[in-house]
Amino acid sequence: MKENQKNSSVLSPLFSVLILLFAVSFSTINHASDQPLLPKDSRVPGGIAVIALDIEDQAPEVTFNSKKVWQLTDSNNEPWAVIGIPLKQKPGKVNYQVNGKQHTFTIKDKVYKEQHLTVKRKHSNPPEDQIKRIQQESRLSKKAFSTFSNINKDKGYQNFLLPTQGPISSPFGLKRFFNEQARRPHSGIDIAAPRGSNIIAPADGEIVLTGNFFFNGNSIFIDHGQGLITMYCHMDQLDSKEGDKVKAGDIIGKVGSTGRATGPHLHWTVSLNNSRIEPLLFLAPLNN
Repeated sequence: MKENQKNSSVLSPLFSVLILLFAVSFSTINHASDQPLLPKDSRVPGGIAVIALDIEDQAPEVTFNSKKVWQLTDSNNEPWAVIGIPLKQKPGKVNYQVNGKQHTFTIKDKVYKEQHLTVKRKHSNPPEDQIKRIQQESRLSKKAFSTFSNINKDKGYQNFLLPTQGPISSPFGLKRFFNEQARRPHSGIDIAAPRGSNIIAPADGEIVLTGNFFFNGNSIFIDHGQGLITMYCHMDQLDSKEGDKVKAGDIIGKVGSTGRATGPHLHWTVSLNNSRIEPLLFLAPLNN
């Protein structure tokens, strides 16, 4: 009897420690599972601001720079606004509106690297007979990037897949020079992949524009809803057409070098509230 009491007195503190460890472990697991699935908050030019909304606001209207903003509800049924920040946005405090009321957040500065490329003269300074074509293509692109639909409105956030496999040969935001002439900063990322490699849709959506463009070559635009648009350029082959609905992982075309390109690669642009932003902010953590 005494021996049993002795063993019990030894096991009791050990049992308490095990219970405590289990409770901490369970709490940690629960805490991790409670974390909402959201894109990465990065409040810099070319980044995004992920902002919690007041849950008491019923169907709030959120705008930034006079444009409607993507809203989503996470797995905990909490509302969020995801704001695309233009590359040309100056650092400092900026305003956004929720149901007409003004709120602010702060944008930090970010210095992007420079890239110098040599391209064919006709693509650096296009001939006069191509100007009308280029202007028409620009209008079509602007219309696609301005799309704001309710596609996927009730699906919540979906991490992006990488649209093709390969190293990033040209990152987002580079200050670009073609034949030593300054051009707009790089509005997407270039993924170096062999000609003919599959290009997939990174998330569910609907194809809203396809075509062969003077600068971008064979291109596809996908509307993912709420002002989130993705673009794929320099494709060798288009395997999708306007109006097609796609799921994450569906093949939409093949890698090529059409348009203004120095070799086979995929140029991938992500646009939110008509602002070109860093695509890597939407990839699952393991893919970064």
